[in-house]
Amino acid sequence: MRQHKPKSVDTLLLTMIVLLVAGGFLIFSSASLGLMARDGASFGSVAFSQFLFGVVGGGIAMLIMSNIYYRNWRKYAFYLFIISLLGTLTVFIPGIGMSHAGATRWIDLGFTTIQPSEFLKIGFIIYLATWLSGVQGKIHTFKYGLLPFAGIVGSVGFIMLLQPDTDTFMIMAFAGMAMYLVSGARWRDIGLIILAGILMLAAVAIYRPYIMDRLTTFMDPAADPLGSGYQIQQSLIAVGSGGITGRGFGQSIQKFEYLPEPSSDSIFAVYAEEFGFIGAFVLIFALVFLTLRGYRTATQARDIFGTLLVVGFMTIIISQAFLNIAAMLAIAPLSGLPLPFISHGGTALMSTLASLGIVLNVSKYRSFRRGS
Repeated sequence: MRQHKPKSVDTLLLTMIVLLVAGGFLIFSSASLGLMARDGASFGSVAFSQFLFGVVGGGIAMLIMSNIYYRNWRKYAFYLFIISLLGTLTVFIPGIGMSHAGATRWIDLGFTTIQPSEFLKIGFIIYLATWLSGVQGKIHTFKYGLLPFAGIVGSVGFIMLLQPDTDTFMIMAFAGMAMYLVSGARWRDIGLIILAGILMLAAVAIYRPYIMDRLTTFMDPAADPLGSGYQIQQSLIAVGSGGITGRGFGQSIQKFEYLPEPSSDSIFAVYAEEFGFIGAFVLIFALVFLTLRGYRTATQARDIFGTLLVVGFMTIIISQAFLNIAAMLAIAPLSGLPLPFISHGGTALMSTLASLGIVLNVSKYRSFRRGS
């Protein structure tokens, strides 16, 4: 296909990304003070790592990705997917992989750690978009549609559940299902996938007690307030303490002594305590605006491949964000997923910004004939 002359990127989408990254780093800096005071670690080293690898590294990755013609990814999609799968498997190599809290998800580089599954998200979306756009006319069949789709998602799930990282696999599968639906899949097949997902979750909950603990805690957070329900209880106290306008930037009390993982899983609770209902509303509005603007780009993409890329990346980002927020508000089970743009994790932020760089490139070639 001939490369069209690029337009400028979607300015509103880019502006919202920049605002979320800048605001997210400030929120992270405040939340990290509690972790540093508690563990006696150096705040400067954690903030510097987040800034260097997440903000700067992610910004460079977004800039590079936004200038690569998105259709070029089709040529290398299979190789990227295989490399990202193999890269994720390296966490199991002794001396390279690192375990924490019963999970093996990181590679220890000595000066920092990286989480390969963050880059697997990108490889997965690019390959799935390539495959779906190639079999679009046969997507409704079992042989060329449901069966290979289940194989692609299943290969990712096998590796992710070995780590185990059920939460990340869940949002990847959800994004894949959204792409599958957009490509023209039958609702009957979507129903079968949902049923299979429920059965898989039930099986995982039986063999992985921590999953069952999360589900039972969600059903009754007050049943074990000093055990499995401790994090959600402290999160609700933090959110409630924020009131309408919050305690003020840096003034959270919960982050110092009570709230587990204040700079990662629980960072929304810290933010809500400091900025209150108004601040929480502004953040949620920004995430919704980013998502809608991204999906708008999907409707204006010049081809189905561009549409699927944007749908996949935006679905991963927004589902991860709202599962994190919902867990802190006790309207979803605790997930352990970081809050995009804000939570501690330079690899996660870099991956998110690289993904959005591809979305921005798609916006350069948008066709206003498909929507304004």
